[in-house]
Amino acid sequence: MYVGFNTIGRFKRFRMTDFELVKRDLLNHFSIPKGQKLMQPDFGSIIWNLLFDPFDDRTKSLIEEDIRTVVSYETRVAIQTVVINQYENGIQVDMELTYIPTNQVDTISARFDRENQELLVA
Repeated sequence: MYVGFNTIGRFKRFRMTDFELVKRDLLNHFSIPKGQKLMQPDFGSIIWNLLFDPFDDRTKSLIEEDIRTVVSYETRVAIQTVVINQYENGIQVDMELTYIPTNQVDTISARFDRENQELLVA
């Protein structure tokens, strides 16, 4: 149904389709700090700005709101659950998503790593 390309990571699959493409598109969106994309100041995620804040209910609430906002831009999926945890070097986010065209459900686990300032996919 959907076709795209990926040149990121150790598994460079230049042709991607359907749910794998949607997941890659979401990870691309999350990998950019909000305000860093030229001519698109609302694109990206605020999670990068929160990595050094205290991991309290306020921070978790801001992260969840940001996740739901980013995923809402992607009309091919619906978010089911979000789990946010702190780990030694940053914040881990687990999102359960439903791919709307086929009702396929899958999880994306992403680590926002403050030490290396990179998004790690678990």
